[in-house]
Amino acid sequence: MLYIDLTVVGYALYYILPAYVANAMPTLFGGKTLIDLDRRFIDGRPIFGEHKTIRGFIIGLVAGVAVAFVQGSLIIGSVLTLGALLGDLGGAFIKRRLNFSPGQPFPILDQLDFIAGAFLLVSLVSAPSLETIFFITVLTPFLHILTNTCAYLLRIKDVPW
Repeated sequence: MLYIDLTVVGYALYYILPAYVANAMPTLFGGKTLIDLDRRFIDGRPIFGEHKTIRGFIIGLVAGVAVAFVQGSLIIGSVLTLGALLGDLGGAFIKRRLNFSPGQPFPILDQLDFIAGAFLLVSLVSAPSLETIFFITVLTPFLHILTNTCAYLLRIKDVPW
């Protein structure tokens, strides 16, 4: 029989909460000035695209750090926050190189780029347990789809992905 310790799952979700909040804030608060300042990469395409803004990045950073502060995990949570935002930018960079339009879905990458960035950066400070990595990696795609669908239904997003 499969046994899942819900306290471990709860801890994993609590641990990654600053990254989740940081990733959600740019969608809610966006902005106009593009983080890549509308510059093009050597392939002639935008570096990150029209959905990645300076205001969104800063609000995501501030919100994630605020969550980390409330949790009492300022250093780890702040690193998770920054890693999530950088991971999301990395995903956008990859999508632009593969000629995906901003907002066009790219399953798995869209759901896990920010988590990969968070885990990579936080591993430089204090590596999360394999259990935490496992549960977050498994749960995040479902939570990401659920929250994006809710944002679409609430007319916060133009598309449900």
